[in-house]
Amino acid sequence: MAGHGQQQVTGSPGGGPARRGLLRLAAAAGAVVAAGAAGPAFGHARGTALPRAARVRPPVTGPLAGQDVAKLPISEKKVALTFDCGSSPDGVDKVLTALEAHALPATFFMTGRFASDHAEAARRIGRAYPVGNHSMTHPEFPTLTHAGRVRELRAADRSIEAAIGRTPAPLFRFPFGAVDRQCVDEVNAEGYVCVRWTVDTVGWKGAAGGATTDTVIARVMEALTPGAIVLMHVGRTSNADPSTVDATALPRLIRAVSDRGYGYTSLGTLTG
Repeated sequence: MAGHGQQQVTGSPGGGPARRGLLRLAAAAGAVVAAGAAGPAFGHARGTALPRAARVRPPVTGPLAGQDVAKLPISEKKVALTFDCGSSPDGVDKVLTALEAHALPATFFMTGRFASDHAEAARRIGRAYPVGNHSMTHPEFPTLTHAGRVRELRAADRSIEAAIGRTPAPLFRFPFGAVDRQCVDEVNAEGYVCVRWTVDTVGWKGAAGGATTDTVIARVMEALTPGAIVLMHVGRTSNADPSTVDATALPRLIRAVSDRGYGYTSLGTLTG
């Protein structure tokens, strides 16, 4: 799902780079509509019991509680590549090929809708990489009720598990980056560490929006720092713009980061 908002939870690290994310207003409006219908769509009318999660996780406690983590707490010159899966699977082949060619770690954040609509692509990703929760239908979480947020989390949890054959990693990324303190606390209570990003490549804007391999690389190089979390997307921008800029740029980006003397790491430090 393309586009990321500018809201940042108070006290969350890395707010400066994160504010460079741009909110696709049209997509956001559609997501809010989808969120409003989420209860009936999942088979849970208003006022009925919430769906069960695929696995009951202990709540997040300690230093990661209350945080929407924008940078890994490491001093080594390593970055974490992360990929959101919320629209189409058009760039999955390119992304997996580039990662496998260099034997690199990465983390994918998947919506439940992507997992159910593109189960084969989801399985291929899940066979090799950790898959985090990115909600069921990609709504802006601050616009939902508590029950709506829990429903989005748990429905996605079950959908992802059904597609990849195991429960998702205890990591969650807010759709559009839209977040407030209450949202973080509720996601933590469901057992997920909240993960933002240090730099958004904005490859989701697509070729028609001016995104290119050069702009993707330039944004990452500008924000390069130990523990940086890089946000990319696996899908096309839209039906009208089938470009998969992030996926196309990935091989050159990997080389550019390596040429700066940086290696790669996963988000494993956040899950213990």
